[in-house]
Amino acid sequence: MTAAQQSPGASTKGRNETPEERSDRNWNELLQELRVTQTGAQILTGFLLTLPFQQSFSQLDGTQLTIYLVLVILAAATTILVVSPVSAHRLLFQRRLKPELVRAGHRAALGGLVCLALVVTGTVLLIFDVVLSREAALIAAGAMLVLIAVGWAVVPLVAGRRRGQD
Repeated sequence: MTAAQQSPGASTKGRNETPEERSDRNWNELLQELRVTQTGAQILTGFLLTLPFQQSFSQLDGTQLTIYLVLVILAAATTILVVSPVSAHRLLFQRRLKPELVRAGHRAALGGLVCLALVVTGTVLLIFDVVLSREAALIAAGAMLVLIAVGWAVVPLVAGRRRGQD
């Protein structure tokens, strides 16, 4: 039986909360995470949107322009994904759908993090390509992608597995 199926007031792995309390807590935690993600996405999107207005933008080659446009799309997708749980909550407010909102918000947040990882990596790729060389850009972007994968996925998953073995 899952925690959501237990009777109200039943203990769930160290917490004594009802399914509604658990959904409220999970929703609040999700919103806190989205605030951090939204800030990063907004700063990166703002940076990308200013680039075409720089004098040297016209000097980008075809590959650099393609990378830039892909980054703009990914930045917009990141923004959409990390804001969508808030929009869904507003549209479904007071309909007693908090568990569904938490699940949908969780999926959107994960999608937003994937897009944000790609935007960060791609931005490093573009900047190193413009400033140094394509080879340096590929190395720097590859290193960034590995760092993000380790920090955002591998370490938390390993920690979760270790916790499960305790």
